[in-house]
This record gives sequence, structure tokens and C-alpha cells, in this order.
Amino acid sequence: MLKPLRRQCHGAEMNAADPTERPRLTAIGLMSGTSMDGVDAALIETDGTTVHALGPTQALAYAADFRDRLRPMLGRPPGAGNGVAAVVRDLTLYHAEAVNRLLDGAGLGADDVDVVGFHGQTVFHDPANGVTCQIGDGALLARETGIDVVDDFRSADVAAGGEGAPFAPLFHVALARDVERPVAVLNLGGVGNVTWISPDGGAIAFDTGPGNALIDDWVAARAGLDRDDGGRLARAGAPDAAALAALLDNPYFDLPAPKSLDRDAFSLAPVDGLSLEDGAATLTAFTARSAARATDAFPAPVTRWLVTGGGRHNPALMAALRAEFDAPVEPVEAVGWNGDALEAQAFAYLAVRSLYGLPLSYPQTTGVSRPVTGGRLHKAS
Repeated sequence: MLKPLRRQCHGAEMNAADPTERPRLTAIGLMSGTSMDGVDAALIETDGTTVHALGPTQALAYAADFRDRLRPMLGRPPGAGNGVAAVVRDLTLYHAEAVNRLLDGAGLGADDVDVVGFHGQTVFHDPANGVTCQIGDGALLARETGIDVVDDFRSADVAAGGEGAPFAPLFHVALARDVERPVAVLNLGGVGNVTWISPDGGAIAFDTGPGNALIDDWVAARAGLDRDDGGRLARAGAPDAAALAALLDNPYFDLPAPKSLDRDAFSLAPVDGLSLEDGAATLTAFTARSAARATDAFPAPVTRWLVTGGGRHNPALMAALRAEFDAPVEPVEAVGWNGDALEAQAFAYLAVRSLYGLPLSYPQTTGVSRPVTGGRLHKAS
């Protein structure tokens, strides 16, 4: 039992309680999202159904030169050569450092943790052709940390006909037991995704469209910036109606849910002729309008929107979302969650589920043909 953990009483299986009693395990989850800003690490205690406690978290930023080496790998399956092996090794060592910093800060050792959930870095996602690729060396991570590691969460889902994304919905359901429902949990990382949770704990989930990726790419290309910090550029500009319409004229939005996207599924071409500020404003509006289009797939309207991921730190984006929705739009901190750590916590939760052979995805969350478990275990010794 870990003393640093904040106690929880939340837990839910998809649409049904799980009466099985299992030992509680202590897990660390790791997430490096499509924004490529660094590694998030988080510690939780769970039996794979109930989240008994949430513990300390750690964020470790990537150095700029490493991001420069990582970025060219996105959008294509990694092949041999071109420094791929070195990037995979360095990426893994960043994750090991995040684990060790988390343990040091909490006064814990490797023996206090049962498993690490290692998502890795998604570099290519094409489920229509049966491919999803997350790079990272789980065996190396296990050796470096001295803790068993579960990785490769998504491939079994894709092999069974699923989208392989999004993968945090089961954790959203587990946390939302005491939240008024129906509720929508909107994650705005590089890609946007939503989990709609019903009053009885059922859920549907899918990618909504871009999150921060297009905005980040735009300001990087035009101004050499990592992001539109505080939405300053978007607030200084105005959305261009023609460019926004062109961005929204994409067949993805007409596909039925569940569905998923690669980070680079959308082009910046419609905003090429705009000023830096108007382009940022247009892309911000595109992210918000994409989320609004997602409501067409909801079985019932929601009582509120809870926003997680880096996008919730952007006041211009949050304002654009509020303009699109009738229901309140709030960061997940409004219900006591940690939006910077939520996805890392989710992969800690999924790692425990993997150890217990529980499903990681369901037909209504990824379109998989049946509930599917997954993950690959790397023993520390």
C-alpha cells in the first residue's frame, strides 16, 4: 500500500460491474503524445477495474535536438537506417529517466511498483491497412528501471479489426463513476478524441479531428515556435471562413464512429495564404468545430464537457469550444482529475488490465469485433 497516493472510490467496467476480486497492483504509466513535447509519468493503484488511488506524477521535456530527430519519423512506418535505432534507444532512456525521477520524488524504489505501462511514441497509424506503430524498447526499459514493463497496447486491437485508438476511454469510465452523466471527456493532444459516457457507465469513443497538431505545425513553420502559447496568436487573428470550410470538407467527418486518425491526416494547405495570426485562429476554430461535429454521434446530449490534454491550457481554444457547445466546457480539474497526467494514468491502468487478461478495448470504443485484451510483457529479470 503506497502512502503518497490520493484515495479514490471510483471504478466501472463497460456497462457492468466486475465482481471479481483481484489483488491491487501499483503501476506507473508513461505517455509520449503526438505533440512530442516529452514524457508524462504517473503512478496509480488499481485492480484493473477500480482505481483505488492516484499517486505522484512527473513530466520530463524532450530536448529540442531530440524533438528534431523524432519529428521526421512521424507519418511513416519506421524502417532500418536513418538513425531509427538510436532514436528508439534515446526515447526509451527518456522514459526510464521519467520513471526514476518519479520514484525518487516519491521516496519509492523499483520493488514498490508492480508494472510499468509503456505506450511508446506513435509514429504511424493506419488501421484501415492493419497498421499502427509505436516506437520504444520495452525490454530496455525493463532493464533500466528494474520493473516489469507492458508495451504494445494497440496492435492486438488493430489485428482484430479495431481502430487501435482511442485507448483511454476505459480509464475515463473508471474515473467518471461519481460524475453527472451523460458526460463527454475531450482529450486535446496532437489529435482530438472524445469519450461519451452514459448514465449506466457505457461509453462510445473516437477521434474527433485535429487537437493541437495543426496549430503547432503552423506556428512552427511560420514563426519557429513550439506552440501558440496562451492562444496569443489566435486571439490576435480571425478565422477565415473559406479556409475553415475547406478544412472541414474532409471525408473523415462523415465516417461513422468509432474511427481514428493519424497525427498528419490533415493538411495545412487551406491556410497557406493567411497571416500567422489568422492561420492560428482558423486552425483553432477547426479543432473546436471538429469537436462539435462529434456530437452527431452521441446517443444523447451531455451535461458537460470535460477537457483534458494540452489543449485545455489554450484560452483561445477553450473559448472556441465554449462558443460551439450549449453545455458547460471545463478542464478536467473541475472534477478533481489531473489533465496533464490523465493519459499516463490510463496506461498504468491498462497495464494492470493486461496483466489480468482483461479487455483493453471494446467494439464501441475502437470498433474492434469483440472485447480484446493486449499488451506485451517484458520481465525485468
